[in-house]
Amino acid sequence: MRDRQPNRGRQEEPYKVNQKIRAREVRVVGEFVEGGNAVLSLDRAIRLAQENDLDLVEISPNVNPPVCKILDYAKFKYEQKKKQKEIKANAAKVVLKEIRFGPNTDDHDFNFKLKHAINFLKEGAKVKAYVHFVGRSIVFKERGEMLLLKFAQALEDYGAVEQLPKLEGKRMSIFIAPKASKK
Repeated sequence: MRDRQPNRGRQEEPYKVNQKIRAREVRVVGEFVEGGNAVLSLDRAIRLAQENDLDLVEISPNVNPPVCKILDYAKFKYEQKKKQKEIKANAAKVVLKEIRFGPNTDDHDFNFKLKHAINFLKEGAKVKAYVHFVGRSIVFKERGEMLLLKFAQALEDYGAVEQLPKLEGKRMSIFIAPKASKK
């Protein structure tokens, strides 16, 4: 006999429907009951739903008696999925761009990387600028910190510093987030 995983690939239903509801009495809300709110026996509530060719769905199971609503469950699930997709689509997708410096970066390289950072911030991406210390260059920590602060100061018109220079291992990094664009 092989061990099989039950319901593999199937997602468990988030709501209890009709006969899956395990309560003697339920509070039914909606337009199918007088006054929009009534406590009914489970059998009577299911019968009322079936008379209207709909389902009895347990909306709030943690109260006593559980709150149920009579509705078309398939349509309800579809609308819930649609709402979730909409929320996901409207969520801001944050892009992080990295710019690397050495502790002895000269002005030309600094300005070149500064132009790139300005473009990244205009596009709405966050910028992580870091100084990578190789070998004995770690003794120039102050030089790296000064370089990152100068970088942040040059970008203050385009972005706001999210995290000040911080040394982690052989890297000192700073995070700059774009300023909110005025629409």
